[in-house]
Amino acid sequence: MRVEVAYALPEKQKIIALEVEDGCTVRDAVRRSNIQVFFPDVDVETVKVGIFGKAVRNAEEQELKEGERVELYRELKVDPKQARANRAAKTTKD
Repeated sequence: MRVEVAYALPEKQKIIALEVEDGCTVRDAVRRSNIQVFFPDVDVETVKVGIFGKAVRNAEEQELKEGERVELYRELKVDPKQARANRAAKTTKD
């Protein structure tokens, strides 16, 4: 079956298409993608993942379905609530 593994930085994105057997887990697909060749800082064993924007809790056990896209998530540099507060404070100063 065909699946994709995707990762993005602000300046660079990559989607890797894979052919995997039935029963392939999310973590297996991440490992097989060799995404670390393009993004050496990605730890394929611990990176947080999701499928089409929905977080996956147990990537070692969740099996993929035909056509799904596994997304790798970066750590946030700023808490989203804090980022909104910063933007709001900036607009009130202007």
